[in-house]
Amino acid sequence: MSIFSRIVAGEIPCYKIAEDENYFAFLDINPLQKGHTLVIPKREEDYIFDLSDEEIAGLQVFAKKVAIAIRKAIPCVKVGQCVLGLEVPHAHIHLVPMQSEADMRFTNPHLQLTTEEFVEIAESIKAQF
Repeated sequence: MSIFSRIVAGEIPCYKIAEDENYFAFLDINPLQKGHTLVIPKREEDYIFDLSDEEIAGLQVFAKKVAIAIRKAIPCVKVGQCVLGLEVPHAHIHLVPMQSEADMRFTNPHLQLTTEEFVEIAESIKAQF
């Protein structure tokens, strides 16, 4: 069971943004920018393109709802989307608030946020749904 599946199961705490019967969104604990969110299918699948057509379409629609809420809550030009998937064997989408494309470079230093900052960010995004 991946760490993401354990988060969905409630075994590992997270800063949850949104959830429905098939998808789950939570703040990345090693964010590139404030509001960096991960969106996952609840069904564990390592490679995003191994999801069914319906699952991948649903994941994108769910991610769009999350991105709209992020953009309302976090001052940014756009919310970028990236699929990498090598660190955790569970398909996921990164949603990153951007001022420029440089904000999406995963080699950039990651932010070190306090628990209070994570809670404040999560609450501000959730309030936009």
